[in-house]
Amino acid sequence: MEKDSSMASERKDPESGSELDPMDKSLFRHVNLGVWDLYIMRTRLSRYLPTSWKIEEYVRIWKDVPYLVRTLRDMDTVARPQLFLYLGITLAQSLTPAVRLWFSGQTLRVVQSAIDNRAIDARLLFWVAGGRALCRAVELALGYASEKVITTFDARARQFYSGSIFHSMARLDVPTWDDPAVSSQVRQSTPDTESIALSAIMTLVETGSAFLRMFSEGAVLLRVLQDQGDGSLLVLASLASEAVAFFAFRNGFNLNLGNTWAAITRNDDYVRMEGLDQVVRDTKHRKELVAGGLDEFLTTEYRILADRLGGRANDFWAAYFSYVRTPTFDPINLLWVPLRELPRVVFTFQAVKKPTSMPVSLASLHLLQQSSGTFVMRINDIFRKMGSISDRLASLRKLYEAENIPNKIVDGTIPFPENAQSISDGLSLEFRNVSFRYSGSEQYALRGVSFKVLPGQLCVIVGSNGSGKSTILKLVARIFDPTEGSILIDGHDIKTLKLADLRRAMAILFQDYTHFPLSIRDNIGLGNPRLAGDDAAIEEAARLGGASELIARLPDGIDTYLERPVRDIYVGLPEGMRKLFGRKVVDGPDGYMEDTSGHELSGGQMQRLAVARTFMRSSTMEQEVGLLMFDEPSASLDPTAEHDLFSRLRKLRGNNTMIFSTHRFGSLTRHADLILYMNDSAIVETGTHEVLLKREGSDYGRLWRIQAEAFL
Repeated sequence: MEKDSSMASERKDPESGSELDPMDKSLFRHVNLGVWDLYIMRTRLSRYLPTSWKIEEYVRIWKDVPYLVRTLRDMDTVARPQLFLYLGITLAQSLTPAVRLWFSGQTLRVVQSAIDNRAIDARLLFWVAGGRALCRAVELALGYASEKVITTFDARARQFYSGSIFHSMARLDVPTWDDPAVSSQVRQSTPDTESIALSAIMTLVETGSAFLRMFSEGAVLLRVLQDQGDGSLLVLASLASEAVAFFAFRNGFNLNLGNTWAAITRNDDYVRMEGLDQVVRDTKHRKELVAGGLDEFLTTEYRILADRLGGRANDFWAAYFSYVRTPTFDPINLLWVPLRELPRVVFTFQAVKKPTSMPVSLASLHLLQQSSGTFVMRINDIFRKMGSISDRLASLRKLYEAENIPNKIVDGTIPFPENAQSISDGLSLEFRNVSFRYSGSEQYALRGVSFKVLPGQLCVIVGSNGSGKSTILKLVARIFDPTEGSILIDGHDIKTLKLADLRRAMAILFQDYTHFPLSIRDNIGLGNPRLAGDDAAIEEAARLGGASELIARLPDGIDTYLERPVRDIYVGLPEGMRKLFGRKVVDGPDGYMEDTSGHELSGGQMQRLAVARTFMRSSTMEQEVGLLMFDEPSASLDPTAEHDLFSRLRKLRGNNTMIFSTHRFGSLTRHADLILYMNDSAIVETGTHEVLLKREGSDYGRLWRIQAEAFL
């Protein structure tokens, strides 16, 4: 997304309207946020505006305390300096307001001394004002330091947990992932802004800080007013007044995004990392992920990218909120702090001039009015934070429990194969009275299915859509387990075999195949993670899959993204503007920029890429696959492409066992060693093409003739 030298800062486009150029420094200010480039229009400013909030209900949190202890141990390991700095700074921030209040209380001594001695103690007065100014300066410095420490702390916490969260998602099988409770738990383990660990620690520490501030300020206030006879009455009156005013005003903050800005990322590592993340999150990729045994490879690749990016690998909103909450240290604040004390000095001189009308009690009331509102806010803040502790700790519990969610497909214990020769000779497959129902369905997808495929045979499963063909292949790959009956590979019940070994021994192309939000190189290479970095193997798989020509026509070739996993953002686009960075915008004044990296491919072209991924898995130099399964592999191909594909597949077959499911009758069925004709979730006919054609009353023969007539 490089800047076009001919791009004007604002111009008219006959088709798309006006265009803004965020690269124009006279219009936009650039801020780097890790992997993101943020361009903020100079004519508008971001700000926080008050809005409503509510006090959360306080609930018991004891059961989640062990997860907080575990989090603190983890953070002590990966971010000990930041953790202790944060605790120390927060402690200092908690006590500084009480010290400032104490200095304010000394004003009463100045007033009392002036009334008693008819003279002002100027040294004490300026010492008090200077002390308050120093406290305020310390508060500003502590706030600045705290945000800096929190930003670093958050980056380290995110980096530490990102790999475990990714693996927690990648390792789940399809039935487990499809469980709404499980998928919800895993998704909640990923924060939107701060990391879950930092959020929980901050909530707990800030709650303790609010208690400390309240008690320290209360103790100082009582100490200052202990000699005032009307002190208690003044305290009650001030607190009651401030409490009513406080609860009458709806408090809180909401980010105003009314200004114009745009955010883009050019970091290839981040884009790929987000693509990997979407692979494990999106349900449509789960079967490919599980059947291909991709969890460990994807986790390794993700962690490599996360380590390479470090703390910069934040989604945009996390980076943005970190940016807007970070204060800018302005030296002018140091000048403003002492000037703010000037009215108090003037007030004290007035008390000296008219001691009879400005008694010490009035000074006390002034002090109370100034501090009681803060005191009420402290109490409210404590209740609010205590109410959120439960949510924070519950999030921590879900984060750690996600590592141990049991898969519904139970792993076997027997290594497979027992010897490499059984793979090279092809695998046998047997179904024994297998029935299956999908979760939540009362209808059987398979009922009483039994058949046997010998090593090295070509088996074609034929039937109409919905007859159960695809379900057979999913059960062989243990995407699901049978409701009844058993399935045997080389004489072993597949439930007893190690899942990773079983899936490594087979290659499968699903009918509802998916394309990952990654480059074409990755989409093909993930067919065999062991060879994902071998360009020669990827190019050969693309050739066998019939995808070489279409890849060559794409602008970025094999590095083309079919769907870019990261969207660039804009907000507050002026009326009439339709382009940013030379790209069309989507969804009005706030939304996303048009993705120019992706390319629309036809159904047949997409299927060629999916077939290439299957070839990548099955055509390795070292024989690893003994069973090839294809679910409607030519559904989107024209007759010529279908014929070429089947020719390549037959050459690829070698000694492998090969199983096809299809609703078409043709050259494939004529070459089959075994045909299984299915109808209504059951196998109704078995045999070779010639046998079934000769069989009287054969539905297979009848349907084959109907299809053949279309070409006569």
